[in-house]
Amino acid sequence: MNEHDERGTTMTGVDPSRLDDQQLMKELETIHRTRHDTLLYGSNDALRAHNERMAQLEGEYLRRNPRRLVSAARTREGARERGCGEAATPGTTGT
Repeated sequence: MNEHDERGTTMTGVDPSRLDDQQLMKELETIHRTRHDTLLYGSNDALRAHNERMAQLEGEYLRRNPRRLVSAARTREGARERGCGEAATPGTTGT
């Protein structure tokens, strides 16, 4: 489905704010799964559209989940504590 916003630029897909939580997660899973191929093999226009859509979907997810769980290992402080060469795996302590 193609929609147009007030500025006249084309947007592909449903406005993320209109998706329910399950639909939003499915869209996010799909766009993340296709990211690598789009980066490697997509045209500049395809990559630009992918970037824009990913930003819209991720922005909507963050808007809905401002208090989402953040793994300590995924922060700067956690990376410093982990040290060089240790994996950042959720649920492990690095000891």
